[in-house]
Amino acid sequence: MKAKHRFIAAIIVLGLLMTGPFCVTSLLIWLDMKEAEREMLTQLLLQRLPIGTIMTLFGFGIGVLVLHKLFKQYVEGLLRMSETLRLMLGANRNFRVTPEGPPEVQQLAIAANDLAEQRNQLMDDVDAQIARAKASVEEEKNRLAALMSELAQAVVVCNLDGRILLYNNRARLQFKALAQGPTSVSGGALIGLGRSIFSILDKSQVEHAQEVIRGRLAGGKTPISNFITSTRGGQLLRVQMVPVLAAGNDGEQTMSGLVLTVENITRSLEQEARRDQVMHTLTEGTRASLGNIRAAVGNLIDYPDMDTDLRERFVKVVDDEAAKMSRSLDQTMGEFSDSMKTRWPMEDILAIDIIAAAERRINDKLKLSTKCEEIDDALWIKADSYSLVFALTFLASRLQDHYELRELRFRLTCEGKLAYLDLIWAGPAMSSETFYTWEMDAMQIGSESSPLSLRDVIDRHGGEIWYQREKAAHRAYFRFVLPLATPEVAGETEERQRGTGRPEYYDFDLFSTRDTTIDLDRKLSDLAYTVFDTETTGLEPSNGDEIIQIGAARIVNNRLLRQEIFDQIVDPEIPLKPESIPIHGITEDMVLGKPNIDIVLPAFHAFCEDTVLIAHNAAFDMRFLQLKEDRTGLRFTQPVLDTLLLSAVIHPNQESHKLDVILERLGIKIGSRHNALEDAWATGEVFLKMIPLLEEKGIVTVRQAIEASAKTQFARVTY
Repeated sequence: MKAKHRFIAAIIVLGLLMTGPFCVTSLLIWLDMKEAEREMLTQLLLQRLPIGTIMTLFGFGIGVLVLHKLFKQYVEGLLRMSETLRLMLGANRNFRVTPEGPPEVQQLAIAANDLAEQRNQLMDDVDAQIARAKASVEEEKNRLAALMSELAQAVVVCNLDGRILLYNNRARLQFKALAQGPTSVSGGALIGLGRSIFSILDKSQVEHAQEVIRGRLAGGKTPISNFITSTRGGQLLRVQMVPVLAAGNDGEQTMSGLVLTVENITRSLEQEARRDQVMHTLTEGTRASLGNIRAAVGNLIDYPDMDTDLRERFVKVVDDEAAKMSRSLDQTMGEFSDSMKTRWPMEDILAIDIIAAAERRINDKLKLSTKCEEIDDALWIKADSYSLVFALTFLASRLQDHYELRELRFRLTCEGKLAYLDLIWAGPAMSSETFYTWEMDAMQIGSESSPLSLRDVIDRHGGEIWYQREKAAHRAYFRFVLPLATPEVAGETEERQRGTGRPEYYDFDLFSTRDTTIDLDRKLSDLAYTVFDTETTGLEPSNGDEIIQIGAARIVNNRLLRQEIFDQIVDPEIPLKPESIPIHGITEDMVLGKPNIDIVLPAFHAFCEDTVLIAHNAAFDMRFLQLKEDRTGLRFTQPVLDTLLLSAVIHPNQESHKLDVILERLGIKIGSRHNALEDAWATGEVFLKMIPLLEEKGIVTVRQAIEASAKTQFARVTY
């Protein structure tokens, strides 16, 4: 029986105890009296009935108040203490009972706190021993995470059902680039722990590759398979697959998972096509000019005595056609500079860093002064920095040996897709034969030598070098023409540099995961969740308020994955309410130019697909999503759990179920709040703490959690 029902029963018993003896005694006296005595007694009672009734009711009221006070202090007080004690036993062992109420209850609270303190000391000792035992395991995990994080290749490990259980940062960046629409902008991606690899790769190709590996294992060959597949966006991926082997029951090795290295080869294939186009353009573009030059030169050779005007016409033809070929060559280099890079591995580097390294090396090796002029410090180039710095130092060494230079200058500019790196000096003119010799000889600086020539280095970079005079300034320069780094690669480099530490993208417990479908009768701990929160223009969704931010994170295998997030500011297409801005911190400038709900909601729908939704005061957030169903055609049909209602289920005698209060009650420490993503993280931490508390109450499945939530008084609130 509930405490409230017991209180009502106690009042009824009190009433019976107060009136029962009097009524029984009166009835017995009444039955023993004669008729005349009964009439006399009736007259006496009727005269004094009002004051007797008032005194009886007053006494009964006083008794009810006393009983209610005792009930609050002893019964409800002890119930709250019981909930607090269960918190100390489970979710928050540092929580303590507040001594309040009658002295006896306070003494009980103090004794419970003392016992909790002793328990904490014992648990701290046990935790320390467990921590020491786990140290070696954690060290191995950290080594694995470090190795995976630093790999230049995209690596994904999945179980035989294609569920991803490990991936590295390179894979996250690569597949995020493949994501279409606002999913890539908001942080959602095609990859995630517990997600299916078949959202990226064709299932039939992966299954065929598995059959190939099994066949090679059976034949005693190296178990490996390679294939090329295309994504929905038309990108081409080269995949190499090897098995994760485990010992079977019969002692033979069996395949328990797959390791895939994935490379996006779309760009390299495009570069091959562009190289072919470059060759075709150069060939067809110069064929006619070469023909005209050959004809003009042939006439000049065959008719040495032709008149002056005719000779000048032929010379002009040669000059015009040569100029035309030069312009065509420059235009082709500008348009196809990306395609002129060779296959030698290059790195994205700031061109100014190349100059700084060359200056240090020249000053150290040659004791030669260097200066810079016209430096564009924002230029990124794709280069082999070592060979390029060696080439610059080699030229400085040759110039010093031949012309006794006192100073060298560097200049860095760009034009189109080309970077111009100039090595400038003052001195006499250089012959073309000397420059050709320097260009083709193997490079050597003092005792240091390189098997490469200057021409080899230039060809490796897919660029060009030439010698040029500045007659007015009485100086000359070597110009290195180098292709700029492509924006896509630069962007990826910047994102990698912005990465926070070494995130963990693995969970080997997922090896045994098979069924991930949503089933209301499955255990709460067995399902995947999307915990989310919204920031809005106001608190009245039915009166025109709109979403301005959606933040979400995934929970897989009882882990809140802080790296797999959805975080997107939304243009509400209505003015923000000034009074709401201090709450969520989002201003008009922040929503300006952001995608609207028509674009963001489909991306969020894809992010939380095949998961149970979790929110705090979920009725509020879900109402905003429901009001957009007709506009977007999207329905969120998966089950929804509300941590506010679950808190009322777990702690029905607590006065507040606000998120801040629950966080404190469960001993969860977080940083800032009232950002949609941060609130989603906080809600996720609360839910994970609630799972064992719900199990203590016999609530172990999603269905049971939903049914229990529906019985709370907060479930009646609508928006």
